[in-house]
Amino acid sequence: MADSSFDVVVIGSGPGGYVCAIRAAQLGLKVACIEREHLGGICLNWGCIPTKALLRSAEVYHQMENAKDYGLKADGVGFDFDAVINRSRGVAKQLAGGVGHLLKKNKVTVIMGEARLAGKGKIVVKTDKGEETVTAKSIVIATGARARELPGLEPDGKRVWNYKTALKPPHMPKKLLVIGSGAIGIEFASFFNTLGADTTVVEVLDRVLPVEDAEISALAKKQFQKQGMKIMEKATVKSLDRKGDKVIAEIESGGKTEKQEFDTVISAVGIVGNVENLGLEQAGIKVDRTHIVTDEFCRTGADGVFAIGDVAGAPWLAHKASHEGVMVAEMIAGGHPHAVKPSAIAGCTYCQPQVASVGLTEEKAKAAGYDIKVGRFPFIGNGKAIALGEPDGLIKTIFDAKTGELLGAHMVGAEVTELIQGYLIGRTLETTEAELIETVFPHPTLSEMMHESVLAAYGRAIHI
Repeated sequence: MADSSFDVVVIGSGPGGYVCAIRAAQLGLKVACIEREHLGGICLNWGCIPTKALLRSAEVYHQMENAKDYGLKADGVGFDFDAVINRSRGVAKQLAGGVGHLLKKNKVTVIMGEARLAGKGKIVVKTDKGEETVTAKSIVIATGARARELPGLEPDGKRVWNYKTALKPPHMPKKLLVIGSGAIGIEFASFFNTLGADTTVVEVLDRVLPVEDAEISALAKKQFQKQGMKIMEKATVKSLDRKGDKVIAEIESGGKTEKQEFDTVISAVGIVGNVENLGLEQAGIKVDRTHIVTDEFCRTGADGVFAIGDVAGAPWLAHKASHEGVMVAEMIAGGHPHAVKPSAIAGCTYCQPQVASVGLTEEKAKAAGYDIKVGRFPFIGNGKAIALGEPDGLIKTIFDAKTGELLGAHMVGAEVTELIQGYLIGRTLETTEAELIETVFPHPTLSEMMHESVLAAYGRAIHI
């Protein structure tokens, strides 16, 4: 490399890393981004984007199968499984290529290789040409995370899959077991179930989608079951016995153990941070349960070294990583940005029905000592939802009874991942119920339910 000295070096090019690198370059800094595998990281290549492409195919297929509900005819409906997967991979490839273009456009130097810290301001990069050293005034670690593997449940790429295999599967499952009902697990369960797999979901906690509001989880579960999914809560997969083209799962539930046979298993039991071989310990950077310990501004224990995104802990969401990347870039450039607050980050799950939320659940708001007002509005009361043929769902809002602060918003139903941003903007602007009530929502739209939910919290709902 002709010039190996930079203002900022970002390790990792996922949605945290590449955004950080671009923003730093926009602010006039000389930036390099080191990536060991694929530009765009897990999100663009093996996560957020390709899964949404798969789920879109499943959604269209579902609509085709139910065309008669809309007065339409669609005979001989089917799918080409390989074509569905190839479309997903093509979408991922297109967007990953776009990241490379954006980095080049912003004059970010891209170094393909594996990085490790080697003293203050120094990084050794192992490339296909050997090792080289780069220096930087500031270093940002954005190495992301990978799937957690539990003993005895390790993926083998044949009959037991992790998310990577599930995105490029060797076969279409006939009888599928999904271990874990977080966003990753339930999205894959929703996709394969819609395409006809006999799907069972096992969750160790007391409800599916356990981070969501309990009422929302219960409504989502009801819809999953209506679609034919089998849901096992407070259950544990103790072992997997792999025998050729089948897997015998030993499942413990309610104090009893049973064996069930599947042809495919997807393990979605959480993630672990990519902290190995980075030289963190020698740099004085603390790691707690595979995640780098940082303060609210993503600063580590080493001077000039930051950590952002999944490697720095929950919430493990691409949009959180991107905003942390921007915040850190602006800090390095001498700015004074606000810290990214986890409570302001929305969670979105793109199953059928969709789930979205921000802020405190009803349970957590009560536990925090708030006197609360809760509003609910069902999809069945909304004209647009009925016209769309999507009458199942709920929007729930939680307010501080004393101040009118919007403490939390929780949704299940069609397109709620697009609706949630309205409440996010409201929270960022520190709005109260008064401003939301006075806002005129357009008709007929799904967003009217957001208004009605606020009205309901104050005894003013019109359509229920």
